[in-house]
Amino acid sequence: MPVHRSGTSRRSRFAAAGALLAALSLLLTLPGAASAAETPARGTATMGQGVIAHDGQGGLPRESRAVQTEGVDVSSHQGNVAWSTLWNSGVKWAYAKATEGTYYKNPYFAQQYNGSYNVGMIRGAYHFATPDTTSGATQANYFVDNGGGWSGDGRTLPGVLDIEWNPYGAQCFGKTQAGMVSWIRDFVNTYKARTGRDAVIYTATSWWQTCTGNNSSFGATNPLWVARYNTTVGELPAGWGYYTMWQYTSTGPTVGDHNRFNGALDRVQALAYG
Repeated sequence: MPVHRSGTSRRSRFAAAGALLAALSLLLTLPGAASAAETPARGTATMGQGVIAHDGQGGLPRESRAVQTEGVDVSSHQGNVAWSTLWNSGVKWAYAKATEGTYYKNPYFAQQYNGSYNVGMIRGAYHFATPDTTSGATQANYFVDNGGGWSGDGRTLPGVLDIEWNPYGAQCFGKTQAGMVSWIRDFVNTYKARTGRDAVIYTATSWWQTCTGNNSSFGATNPLWVARYNTTVGELPAGWGYYTMWQYTSTGPTVGDHNRFNGALDRVQALAYG
């Protein structure tokens, strides 16, 4: 005899399916699920990636009588850069991302680092720090070994430690303030031992205050490159009485990130010579 399924049985199955779909929908709306979906791939971090999200964005810098020199920073996101276009627009110095952590090397680094040099710019390399993956010393060595070195040719700037918001997780990379200061110290000490130069520190004041406790011990030795997308540079991290470089926008011509060096071209050259 054929088996007749009751309407009650069918309704039970539909109800169970509906409950399952509702549970899945709830799961996808949880903060953890959303953040996991939005977390970028390792190696894709760029200088200033977290500035707008954390500090906002205002207008372009006000006109000033102080002499400043225009520069740019680039990563793999820009690909092969039109360096002649930038040079003709007045850009005189550039930094290219060389490495991140101990797991990433910029595939466009040669074109960017050498291309800027070949049109006449003073150039340098930067390292995006991931203090939650390996030690400061290990990352400094990886950086130097993969494009982040220095030479006294007058056209090569000291390497940059890009230390800012973590795009892959907790903004301070799971470090205490004391632990972060120790990690940074490990990096800059190793970089100086390898190259003879003090690394430039790129950061944002609000991140520095939160993640290092506004530590003031680096200002006497490491030049400051500060990130703030607004009309003025604003408050600086403790220990620095002035900035060396200021990243003021991520939407400038040709490559996006544009910067001002605090001084005329001869001061850029002086930093290159050491």
